Amino acid sequence: MRFAENNRISHRQLFRQIILVFPAPFLLCLFKNGAMLGISAMAGTAAAAVVLSFYVIWLIRLTPAYGELSKRTESFTVRFIGLFFLTYVIASSAFLSGLLEEVIPESLISGISGKWLSLLAVAACSLGTHRGMQRRGRIAEVSGRIFLAGILLLMLLCAGQAKTEYFMEVMKDPETGFTGERWLRDLYTLLCAFSGAGLLPFGLEYAKKQGSARKPVILAFLTVCGIIFGMQLLLPAVFGGARLKNEICPVLPLLEGADLPGNVLARFDVIWMGFLVFGLLFSLGSLFHYGNQIAEKTGFGTGRYWIPAAGWLLSLYERNGMGIREYYGWYLGYIYVPFLLVIQLFLSTENRGRRKKKVTVAGFVLIITLTGSGCAAVEPEKRVYPLALGAGVSENGFVLKYAMPDMSTATGQEKPDEDPISVLTLSGRDFQEIEAVYNRSQEKFLDLGHLEVLILDEQILEEGSREALIGYLKQEEHIGEDVYVFRTDMLGDVFHWKGARESSIGEYLQGIQENRTSGQQKKGVTLREVYHQFCQDGTLPWLPEIWVEGELLEVDYGSNE
Repeated sequence: MRFAENNRISHRQLFRQIILVFPAPFLLCLFKNGAMLGISAMAGTAAAAVVLSFYVIWLIRLTPAYGELSKRTESFTVRFIGLFFLTYVIASSAFLSGLLEEVIPESLISGISGKWLSLLAVAACSLGTHRGMQRRGRIAEVSGRIFLAGILLLMLLCAGQAKTEYFMEVMKDPETGFTGERWLRDLYTLLCAFSGAGLLPFGLEYAKKQGSARKPVILAFLTVCGIIFGMQLLLPAVFGGARLKNEICPVLPLLEGADLPGNVLARFDVIWMGFLVFGLLFSLGSLFHYGNQIAEKTGFGTGRYWIPAAGWLLSLYERNGMGIREYYGWYLGYIYVPFLLVIQLFLSTENRGRRKKKVTVAGFVLIITLTGSGCAAVEPEKRVYPLALGAGVSENGFVLKYAMPDMSTATGQEKPDEDPISVLTLSGRDFQEIEAVYNRSQEKFLDLGHLEVLILDEQILEEGSREALIGYLKQEEHIGEDVYVFRTDMLGDVFHWKGARESSIGEYLQGIQENRTSGQQKKGVTLREVYHQFCQDGTLPWLPEIWVEGELLEVDYGSNE
C-alpha cells in the first residue's frame, strides 16, 4: 500500500515529514557567527542524537495522553496546556515568517518588500488547515526524498571547495576547542532547536502502528543530526574560522559558491535556495497544522485564521531594534523547553485513552508555485546582466565598469558597423553613490547574479580602498563567491579590448580559466578566497594579473602556472 488509508499516515510519510521540517531552519540559523562549530559542538551534536533517540520513545508513550486532551476541554489545566503550546506555535511561526522575510528578498526575489512576501507565504501555508492528515503525508511522500537528495547534493558539491588548512585552523582555535561547559552549552542549544519535537505526539496520533513508529522517527532525527554534523565539518573547511565569525548566515555564501561541474548552469544557488525555502514553508505549514489541532483539542476553537495572523503580526514587532529573531532563542532556552518537560511529566502520569476526534491539517497548494517563482519581481527582458565587473579609484572616489554580454553577436544578429563591446562606466564618492547614479540614469535593473569575473585596478588594492571594496561586495548578495578575481593597471584598456569579438571580457577570461584540460588548467583566485584572507589579516591574496598587448589580452598566473 503506497499511502495509508482512513486519515492515517505511513511510517515512511512520517519520516519524510520530519526531514522536511527541521533541516532548513537549522542550516540557516544554527551557525550564526561561527556558533555550533568546533569539537565541542560536534560532540554536542553526537550527544543530542543519543538524547533524541530516547526522547522519541518517551514521546510515543505520551501519544495517548495528548489524545486525551479532547475529552477535558473544560478543564483549566487543559486550557493552560493548550495556551502553552499555542504560544510556542505563534512564536515559532513568527520566527519563520521573519526568516522568510529576510532570505527570500536576499536570495530569490528582489524588488518586493520582505513583509509582503512573508504575508504571502503565511497565507499560502495556512490554506487547507481543515483538510485531512493524508494530504500532508502525500506531500511529504513526493517531496521529502527530493528535498533530502538536494541537501546532500549541495554538501557533496561544496566539499570540493574545502581546504584542510581552513578546517584545522578552526579545530585548533582555543575558542572552539573542547571543554565540558561548551559541550553542555552546545548540547542544550541543539536540544532547544529540536524542541519542536514536543509537538510530535499530535502527529503520531494519526500514524499507522504507533508502537513501532520509533524506528522511522529515530532514523529521521539521526538523519537531521547527520546533516548538522556534516555542515560542522564542511563550513570550517570552506570558509575558515575568521570568515565564519563574521557571517550571520554562512549557508548563503556557501550556496553562492556552489555550482555543477563544468559551470553548466548559472545561478545554481537559486535552485538550492528554493529547496531551503520549500523546507521553511513546510515547517511553517506544520506549525499552523498543529496549532489548529491544539486549539480544537483544548477548547480554543478553530485556529485556521487567527494563529497565522498572530504569527505574522508578531514577526513585525520590533522594539529598540530587536524583534522575534533576537528573543526567540531566549524564549526556547528559558521558558519553552523547561516548562515543556514539566508538562510532559504531568501528562505521563495521566491515564491513557482512545482518540475521539479527527483534526484537520494544512495543505500546500501554493508552495511549489511560490518557491519556483525565482527572480520574478523584475522580468528578465527588463534586466541587464554584466559578466565582468571592474573596480578602480577615480579622482573623486571610486569607479565601476560593467561589461555587458554582446547579445546581438550571440544570437547572430550583429550589424557590420556595430561595436560589439558594451561597457558602462560610473563613478562616485563611494559605491553607494555609484548605485544611486545607476538607478537615476539607467532604465534596466542591474542583475549581478551572472557575474563571471571581477577585475580590480592596482590602486583599489591599497589599504583603505580595499576595505570599502570588500564591504560593497559583501552587501551585494547576488554576486556569487565562485567569481574569479584579477588585477590590472590597465582597467580601461582591458574593458574596451576588442580582440575577442565573439565574447565579452567576462566570457573570455572565464574561458582562459576553465576551458583547458586538467593538466593545463590554471589555479585562479575566487572571491571566496579573497574574503577568507581579508577576514584573516585584512589583506588580499596574490591575484592573477591581466594586461593588453597589441591585439592580445594576456594573463599572468605567476607561481600558480
